[in-house]
Amino acid sequence: MFTDRTSWEAAVRHLFEDAYPFDATGPRRHEDWTLDVLALMARAVPDPRGWAGLDDPAQAPEREGSPTYPFAVHPPEYIAQRLTEIDRTSAENLLLALTDDCCTLSNLKRFTESEEELRAMARTILARYGDAATYHTNVSRPGPVPGTLDFTTSHWGYNPLSDVYSEDCGLIVVSDTEVGMFWNFSDY
Repeated sequence: MFTDRTSWEAAVRHLFEDAYPFDATGPRRHEDWTLDVLALMARAVPDPRGWAGLDDPAQAPEREGSPTYPFAVHPPEYIAQRLTEIDRTSAENLLLALTDDCCTLSNLKRFTESEEELRAMARTILARYGDAATYHTNVSRPGPVPGTLDFTTSHWGYNPLSDVYSEDCGLIVVSDTEVGMFWNFSDY
């Protein structure tokens, strides 16, 4: 599936406009892509294609003293230990679950579009990174098969990358040339 700038930006904006998102893509420059994730968290790299993401936390006054806000500063090993690789279907579901608090597919009820239309938007977002991309998350919702997430269970958790918010959940997409982050933060 091919995606263009207009379709990709519209899908990102529509799905995550009511969340508190950090959605950004940067270049992949390292074999150890967690180094590229750290550069994204620090907002130290531009989108290689010039496409617009969303970064609500960038406007927070707390960011003045911390360029990574609301992410905590950690070494790449710390980040790597907190992430699990998932399959593409789970990544698609996770993108939809990140559209609001509590990382659940019940968030889709707030949209006027059908579930299939929303899934098409998630596929548009993932298409940017190609078929060979890998998907990683800090969310723990183990499915029946390793590398899958189960959004039907009420039991879930996450490994926080922020020390500011009570919930931070996200997806990292890694291709040969780009690394994308789709994150949502919330407090209860």
